[in-house]
Amino acid sequence: MKIEGKCFVFGDNVNTDEIIPARYLNTSNPDELARYCMEDIRPGFGKRDDIKGAIIIAGENFGCGSSREHAPIAIKTAGISCVVAKSFARIFFRNAINIALPIVELEQADEFDEGDFVEVDLEAGIVKNKTKNKTYRIHPYPDFLREIMKLGGWLEYCLKKSGGFGK
Repeated sequence: MKIEGKCFVFGDNVNTDEIIPARYLNTSNPDELARYCMEDIRPGFGKRDDIKGAIIIAGENFGCGSSREHAPIAIKTAGISCVVAKSFARIFFRNAINIALPIVELEQADEFDEGDFVEVDLEAGIVKNKTKNKTYRIHPYPDFLREIMKLGGWLEYCLKKSGGFGK
């Protein structure tokens, strides 16, 4: 599974209230949440046309704060194809996997600049900064995580594994 796109760079400790500010949580509509993605740290970010297929690059502790699933939903629905960060808050990591938002930990995330073109290969365990012609090794996704991503999230994965129980 390869993901390619232009990157948008954010710093350390981007919390869930910065990803989707609490004042916009009066809806659970993913499209509405996406419009306000990163609104307080980059006004208008969720409404930009050039974020479709883009990759967020961030520092340490991305997604810290509350446990709400609204944050990864806002990112994914805004069109971001992957988040690469030095580290993730544990609950954000789990919520992202649950909705099939690819996320990758990369210690060298601070070597990327806004607008660099990036390729992430989840199977091979490689992140390439094509703009700077640099390649980084990451832990490849295990088979079951790649299958979760392919099927569209944890719920779909569980339904497939259970033979469709509940459908």
